[in-house]
Amino acid sequence: MARIAGVFPVLPTPFTPDGPPDKDAFLRLADFAIAAGVDGVVFPGMASEVETLTAAERAELVAALGAHLAGRLPFIVGASHADPREAADRAREGREAGAVAVMIMAPPGCGQDVAKHIAYYAAIEDAVPGFPLMLQNAPAPNGAGLPPESVAAVAAGVPAIRYVKEETLPCGQHVTRILAASGGELDGVMGGAGARFVLDELARGACGTMPALEIADAHAALWQAWQRGDRAEARRIYTLTLPLLAFQMTFRVRATKEVLKRRGLLTHTGARAAGPKLDAGDMVEIGELLATAAPTLLIHPVRGA
Repeated sequence: MARIAGVFPVLPTPFTPDGPPDKDAFLRLADFAIAAGVDGVVFPGMASEVETLTAAERAELVAALGAHLAGRLPFIVGASHADPREAADRAREGREAGAVAVMIMAPPGCGQDVAKHIAYYAAIEDAVPGFPLMLQNAPAPNGAGLPPESVAAVAAGVPAIRYVKEETLPCGQHVTRILAASGGELDGVMGGAGARFVLDELARGACGTMPALEIADAHAALWQAWQRGDRAEARRIYTLTLPLLAFQMTFRVRATKEVLKRRGLLTHTGARAAGPKLDAGDMVEIGELLATAAPTLLIHPVRGA
């Protein structure tokens, strides 16, 4: 398998006005990711409202995504669950659909106990042998927020862990420390946290980033500029998109879906996830922030509210 690197946005889950996931809209978002020039996609993750999906909904969308991509773009399946047996079942669903790796976040109950984390991931490794695993290290309350040296220790104890998605603050420093502590044994550390710290992460050796989807074309262009050594262009894109990403940090998937709607990529912005909703003032502000980011967006025009 080729090394996982570059921009791997997490696909959101569109819902119909009646409530169920909108599979057709979901697959159109996958097409946007391909057109945007990303290196792969992730589904499901926290940005997919995964905690609100039933097992049947997850399985249907994962299978549909794999069949739709048909090898045109690699995808990583998210399979986090407090029970490692359930996580393994989700990993198998992804592998059967064509996923190249599985991303899993250990439950908060593992705490800071490295041995508990190793036991959790080792159980998944044993149940789904030969499937590359990405350890997602997220802060509490969603994750355990392991220190970098502990992350490296867990990876060292579970050979299937080839990658880390690091999302605890300060992200850049943690990328440096994980890479140092792992001694080159990992295949890569991906940045997360919505790409709000992406340049610092890349400068410290991150192999890519896993943001939300709404400005995937800008993130792909940023990565490509970085790869060819054009730091000024990467910085320009980052500077223009960062205000929108900071706004998204508060409103999460609702901001993502509103931007996708204004870009002509989504019709219905309904969300199941908990969290603040956009009011009239926020709708004005998101328009201003999207206008600031517009010079970095390469496909699909921005529309009004």
